[in-house]
Amino acid sequence: MLGRTASSLFWMSRYHERAQNVARLLEVGYRGAIMSHTGQADGTHWQFALSCSGCLDGFRQKYEELNTRNLTNYMVFSKDNPSSVRNSLELARNNARAVRTSLTAELWEAINTTWIDFCEHTPQSVTPDRLPDFLAWVNQRAHLFRGALLNTVLRNDGYCFSQMGNFVERADNTARILNTQYWVLLPDSDVVDDGNLDRYQWSAILRALSGRRSYRFAYPDARLKAFNIAEFLILRTEMPRSLSHCYDWIADTADDLATIYGASEPSLELAKEICADLSKMEMREIYQQGLHEFLTDFTGRNNQFAHMLCEDYNFA
Repeated sequence: MLGRTASSLFWMSRYHERAQNVARLLEVGYRGAIMSHTGQADGTHWQFALSCSGCLDGFRQKYEELNTRNLTNYMVFSKDNPSSVRNSLELARNNARAVRTSLTAELWEAINTTWIDFCEHTPQSVTPDRLPDFLAWVNQRAHLFRGALLNTVLRNDGYCFSQMGNFVERADNTARILNTQYWVLLPDSDVVDDGNLDRYQWSAILRALSGRRSYRFAYPDARLKAFNIAEFLILRTEMPRSLSHCYDWIADTADDLATIYGASEPSLELAKEICADLSKMEMREIYQQGLHEFLTDFTGRNNQFAHMLCEDYNFA
């Protein structure tokens, strides 16, 4: 496969995953904005969404007030925000169009109609009362894209590069959210538990990663606890957005790529190394190392893997 084709498939999936991640963070911020939480300053919920998406500095340069309208404009529609839903969907579609002949009709239809339908929305039409329905639509379209990819695409090298893009982006998002909020996930938080504020922050992290309900299944006899939440989102492979789950998929895909090409490149070996390291770890070991330090190191290795993959397969 040509390097530029592999690159387009990789980034097509990354950008679609990013659009969904940003929409989910905005939904968590909106939910917090319409609810009262003891001990929270005004704008805390929006600050959570901006910080976790890496958009805080850019937003502050453009807006002075944290409110629903400004957040929607910047995180959904802004062309100046590289991570906005608009930019992510447009770039996903552009990358897909560049390799149109490598996609199934169903996958192209899911990507193209999402962009066409999105263009019918404007900052004026997505009013605060319509924002939840709009964000739910973005989430549904992301699931449609993922379903078309998994159910219609031939399991060849193109599929592998698409999978790599999806899970590199997902792992990055999970690690960024956890690292942005790492202090509320330290073991001391379980002891302090200052009531509604801690529980809100823990719930916000789980909701941002679609894990609020599945956490209850994983820990049926336990209340929300910082230790359990950190373990759930880092080491529990059955959680679809955990770091371990992402690298299980990436490592399996690395094996598939090595089989297809008859050789295992350095990037694929790094992916399997990261997966093996996660599988051997326990949460107490991560706390001893330092949660912030662990997450910072993981983010660096995840970025290193993506960069090496681009070099090994000559992404244009």
